[in-house]
Amino acid sequence: MAPLIQYHATVLGSPDPQSAARFYANLLGWELGDDEREWATILDPAGGSQLSFQLEEDFERPVWPEKPGQQQMMMHLDLLVTDLAKAAEHAAECGAERAAHQPQDDVIVFFDPDGHPFCLFEN
Repeated sequence: MAPLIQYHATVLGSPDPQSAARFYANLLGWELGDDEREWATILDPAGGSQLSFQLEEDFERPVWPEKPGQQQMMMHLDLLVTDLAKAAEHAAECGAERAAHQPQDDVIVFFDPDGHPFCLFEN
């Protein structure tokens, strides 16, 4: 019997959902699903959860590390990698920006083109 409630997707707000979906599809090697101006998704070819992007007309880029009175990040993605240096190079090639502040030696923080932080780390 399936559980009553199941986790399905994470949704990120974006000023351009289609662009955000293409960035993450390229970064993760996932496939494009929905591809509309107001809603886009990417799908893990192995199955499971998806990542979705919703249009936010009044989107404000988050600030990280957090600063009082400025838009804080509401969440971030933790992405497991097999080779931290190669994954960081790939992320930069995809258009991610490496954060100036790096709080840990074994994790690299990047920003996607919309400014959402994500972390690369090895298991």
